Amino acid sequence: MSLPATPEGAAAPAPSPRGTLPQTADYGALLCAARPLIDLRAPGEFARGAFPAAHNLPLMSDAERAQVGRCYKERGQQAAIALGHELVGGATREARIEAWVDFARRHPQGALYCARGGLRSQIVQQWLAEAGVVYPRVIGGYKALRGFLLGELQRLAEGLRFHVVTGPTGSGKTHFLNSLPRAIDLEGLAHHRGSAFGAYLEEQPTPIDFENRLALALLDAQARHADAPVYLEDESRLIGRLALPPALHARIPPAPYVELQVDFAERVDGVLADYVLDLGRRYAQAYGERGPAEHEARLLGDLSRIRKRLGGAREQQVAALLREAFAAQARAGELDGHRAWIGLLLRDYYDPMYAYQAGRRAGPCLVRGRPEAVRAWVLAQGTAGAR
Repeated sequence: MSLPATPEGAAAPAPSPRGTLPQTADYGALLCAARPLIDLRAPGEFARGAFPAAHNLPLMSDAERAQVGRCYKERGQQAAIALGHELVGGATREARIEAWVDFARRHPQGALYCARGGLRSQIVQQWLAEAGVVYPRVIGGYKALRGFLLGELQRLAEGLRFHVVTGPTGSGKTHFLNSLPRAIDLEGLAHHRGSAFGAYLEEQPTPIDFENRLALALLDAQARHADAPVYLEDESRLIGRLALPPALHARIPPAPYVELQVDFAERVDGVLADYVLDLGRRYAQAYGERGPAEHEARLLGDLSRIRKRLGGAREQQVAALLREAFAAQARAGELDGHRAWIGLLLRDYYDPMYAYQAGRRAGPCLVRGRPEAVRAWVLAQGTAGAR
């Protein structure tokens, strides 16, 4: 097998004797520094949950793993190990070793792991060593890394100081958050805008991936001036189909908050930019000429899901305006029709809901005003933030 050259022509480290290959349990350093990781689990395992810096280079495919699993149940461990070596042998083994060697030499600061730090990662680590590359193995594997993140998620959700960004729909809370030095965009992590109309074309991450990303975001926020507040958007328990961890969600209602105040016309244009123009571009990229029709159908479907709370007559009125708006946009590129249905929804649905939720907010208001003024106030508090 021809092995790739090491970075900058450096020689590959000599293999260590069996039993002395390096191991690491420094989960925080691995994950917080986003060190590249080889995830040796089967693709199906990886799809259920992984880490942002992990790359799936499996020892066995899903089908191979299923065969070994059946063999283990029927004939025991030794027979299963023998079958595994048979399935991952010859040219298959050589190709996989070459992929691992290439990754390890391109990312010498990384590590490898399997589900629990057991046989799969031990075998691959030894094969790599025999090929001339010594690479650390994560003690406890994916399960230990995941357990570390869950523990940190609970600890930081309970221990960090949070301030909440509020404001009616269309006031630009997400853009505001992303302009702050110490904030977490929960909707960005969940890949959903948080409203009934908030889904993107792409799927949301799995619940496990969402929790992993959130834990890493909290760890990163902690590292940025540990005594300063972390700003979050005022979210409900669910963002699309993903639930906020209870410990974090419980911190939002009583937290001090800042409130963005934006003119109604600007709010309409903000919604127009996100849900018509930006989403329309995404549909055009995904569906080509069918993009506008798919986009319209999607918004009408979202509208139907709030029919009960909006009221049947009002839902029909908004739907008619929405159809007319898409027709006018198709004919002449006109956008005022979209402003009509967006304005109606804001006045009759979102603003009353916001007023109700504001009445239930328990935390003190720190400042309210235009986004630029509120941002200036936040930055003026310094690294310790307002107390």
